Amino acid sequence: MAEQRFLSILLAFMVFNIPIFPLTSGYYEVSASPSLPPSEPPVSPPYGILPPSPSPSSTSLPPRPASQPPVPPKAEPPSPCSTTPSLAPSPSPLPSSGIKGAYWPSWQAEIIPPSSIPTSYFTHFFYAFALIDPTSCYLNISSFDEKWMTNFTTTLHQKSPSVKVLLSIGGAAANATIFSYMASNFDNRASFIISSLNEARRHGFDGLDLDWEYPATQQDMSNLALLFREWRVAARLESLLSGKPRLLISAAVYFSSNVFNSGVYRTYPGYAIREYLDFLNPMCYDYRGFWNTSVTGAQALLYDNSSNISTSYGISSWKASGVPSEKLVLGLPAYGRSWTLKDGNQNGIGAPAVGVGPGDQGMIGYNEIAEFNLKNNATVVYDGETVSTYSYAGTTWIGYDDATSIINKIKFAKSQGLGGYFFWALGSDVNWSLSRAASMAWDGEI
Repeated sequence: MAEQRFLSILLAFMVFNIPIFPLTSGYYEVSASPSLPPSEPPVSPPYGILPPSPSPSSTSLPPRPASQPPVPPKAEPPSPCSTTPSLAPSPSPLPSSGIKGAYWPSWQAEIIPPSSIPTSYFTHFFYAFALIDPTSCYLNISSFDEKWMTNFTTTLHQKSPSVKVLLSIGGAAANATIFSYMASNFDNRASFIISSLNEARRHGFDGLDLDWEYPATQQDMSNLALLFREWRVAARLESLLSGKPRLLISAAVYFSSNVFNSGVYRTYPGYAIREYLDFLNPMCYDYRGFWNTSVTGAQALLYDNSSNISTSYGISSWKASGVPSEKLVLGLPAYGRSWTLKDGNQNGIGAPAVGVGPGDQGMIGYNEIAEFNLKNNATVVYDGETVSTYSYAGTTWIGYDDATSIINKIKFAKSQGLGGYFFWALGSDVNWSLSRAASMAWDGEI
């Protein structure tokens, strides 16, 4: 009953464009469906970047509606008057010093419990992941999640009351088709939004993070814009009704604002991201990997003079799409990718390879890399041209980020006026050395 009442109020706000959140006009305005920025011309990469998208699961989805109700004309914002309800507290402003974030892989809860995390190196944490029910579009909270979500938020808040803890939804293993179905019409989006807000409050989160990997068509991108708009409106409304600070809303996205590596060329809705999200997490890694075993590669290089497959290109494209620099939070990997060299004497970036090396399809955590380097007396090379690190021993080659490349990427982020950085993921560091180096570099102590 309470949920139906909330949905009815939400519908009223959406249909009649009742003002909700502040824009530059000074009113709390809900705009009409945001228009997408002009698409950039397609870029043809010289070789693959990411692994093929996972095949959709066999889960049967309800049919997608053929059309949606038309969007009513935009109403003029009402004049402020004495009957305007008092506003609930705004979320705590993003730290002026920037975001130092990290995703916590909940399936490793026993290996890296929340109590073991040194919160002094971070300002934001992300619980990874909650999933979406393929039929109802509600969040599917498992018994495991029930056990760990509140433990995660409570423990981190007790250790450091100022940290923000967000619930991340989706992830690389989630079925992208379910996201597409959820975003395809208003009712599905409303179900998802209401459920996500309820679960975030129930488990003590400070915000919500969407990790849809990846919208497959431009229609998906248009629906994503609508989702961001309605989610922000609902979060503001929930704050007004509950009297609690508004939940933060963020998203983890492709490294670039334009997805050009596979399938249909499509562009993220920069306008909606700028207007409705608190910050954005471009995942600036996985540029190379097991999907191309013919040559070695720097899987998270900052610069690439031969293609657009680089972090510097990705960040510049997000800026060009209209997303402010201060809303961009640079993704950093705490893992690397390995190859088996064709000839151990040819061992640079782009050297001939015959397959993957150690790890899960060549994916190997930084802690495992450090152990490999030590045990095998590996040669470690920092490549200043790409701002990446690699090591090799015999015919094993590993590309990754160490403290040196992390520090230089942080300096790049600072020079670009970015809002911060995040790691994927907690649990792969060595005595928190990468976390410490990043934090100190961000604070200008290195």
